[in-house]
Amino acid sequence: MEYDVDLDCEGLLCPLPVLRARKRLMALRPGQVLRVRATDGMAAVDLPHFCTGAGHAYLGAVPEGAATAHFIRRGENRPEPE
Repeated sequence: MEYDVDLDCEGLLCPLPVLRARKRLMALRPGQVLRVRATDGMAAVDLPHFCTGAGHAYLGAVPEGAATAHFIRRGENRPEPE
């Protein structure tokens, strides 16, 4: 899958992959895709849940060696809930 920005969260545990993805997504333009590489199994639950609440599109995940690559499309500009 094609992406615009890569975020390495390998070795980080919950909630750090989500927090770092949120920060990186805020800097992207709507429609751009972020790839988050994570080794924490909870990222498969946390990232889609975060996307639903924040208005981003979770595009799926692909295994990449010891990590999993999660793909997120930045949603429209709107304030995210605190």
